[in-house]
Amino acid sequence: MTLKNFDTLLEKYARLIAEVGVGVAKGHTVTVNIAVDQAPLARLISKACYELGAAEVLFLWNDDATGRDFLKFADDDRIENVAQWKLTQQDEVIERKASRISVVSQDPAAFDGVDPKRIATFQTVMGKAMLPTRIATQSNQLSWLVCGAAGLGWAKKVFPELSDEEAVDALWDQIFKTTRIYEEDPVAAWRAHAKLLQDKADEINKEKFDAFHYTAPGTDIVFGMPKNYRFEGAGSVNSRGEEFIANMPTEEVFAAPDANRVDGYIVSTRPLSYAGTIIDGMKFTFKDGKVVDFSAEKGEDVLRSLLDTDEGARRLGEIALVPDPSPISQSGITFFNTLFDENASNHLALGSAYAFSIEGGTEMSEEELIAAGLNRSNVHVDFMVGSPEMNIDGIREDGTRVPIFRNGDWA
Repeated sequence: MTLKNFDTLLEKYARLIAEVGVGVAKGHTVTVNIAVDQAPLARLISKACYELGAAEVLFLWNDDATGRDFLKFADDDRIENVAQWKLTQQDEVIERKASRISVVSQDPAAFDGVDPKRIATFQTVMGKAMLPTRIATQSNQLSWLVCGAAGLGWAKKVFPELSDEEAVDALWDQIFKTTRIYEEDPVAAWRAHAKLLQDKADEINKEKFDAFHYTAPGTDIVFGMPKNYRFEGAGSVNSRGEEFIANMPTEEVFAAPDANRVDGYIVSTRPLSYAGTIIDGMKFTFKDGKVVDFSAEKGEDVLRSLLDTDEGARRLGEIALVPDPSPISQSGITFFNTLFDENASNHLALGSAYAFSIEGGTEMSEEELIAAGLNRSNVHVDFMVGSPEMNIDGIREDGTRVPIFRNGDWA
């Protein structure tokens, strides 16, 4: 590693993850899902969590190569069923309201060449088995964070023209830039950024629009909104009243559309890395909230499997607003990683909505959320649709329109 002051920067990053990302405090249980080649960062996260008073820090290790071997060679019954110890572990994490840190660093094309049907089966099975965790996180019962680390396979996908070491350095540099680690006080910088985003979300919430109309080349679509919807910014509050930030980086304000009131057509504007494969050039047509036609220039079989996961996978659970002049967009880099690419672009999510996307939603049952118009599913997959040519109007109940975005930026 030749990046200047890398060890100091990595230590600041670990502290930010623990202190602001999941808000570790005395007595907390923390789980960290991280790749084996990111052990130096894992150790620093562990140290930071314990310094902040954590009762225990538990690690769930992953690895591209062994993950690929599992999907290629494991017996069918192991692909089709989830081991009981994983379910028991999940129950304990939820019961302890453990703070969940997920560090993404995987090669976006790690599973290229693996039978798409086996990937789809495993994704579906895991989605159903991990539904209690999805419900707990999407209703903010516990603190959770997704952040990034520079793995070699990912770095070479983003910077193929560089040597291995240069590519990893370049990706770490981008991660540190987008998470404000180069700021003198990253913690203070993040708290100020979270306030700015929440102010923008509050501004939209005051308008109480009935729908939003998106237009751009290849796109003309209307998203009806549920009653009492709420746009949210970077910051969240868990069931114990503790603040956390679910994504680092983040530049979005987001809400959930009414799952039954989406009509029109839309195209993706950036590649999607999903299940270890790349899906690109996606087109969708929606009627009464449901995908009724779709295509993709690359990865269409994987997209079809995603849409066939369950009934809710063909409906939307999120619309997010990100101005094209955002720092990640202006970098001109395609990261092939949703955490980063979604913060360069307006985006949507197929699948489940966050319960907090309507007032009082975190106190509602699954049936009540459905009745309120929030989509339920075993998946939640973001894909990018924004561009410098996108215009968005807010539509009031009386049909009057208010410009929200013009040419990819706030109007």
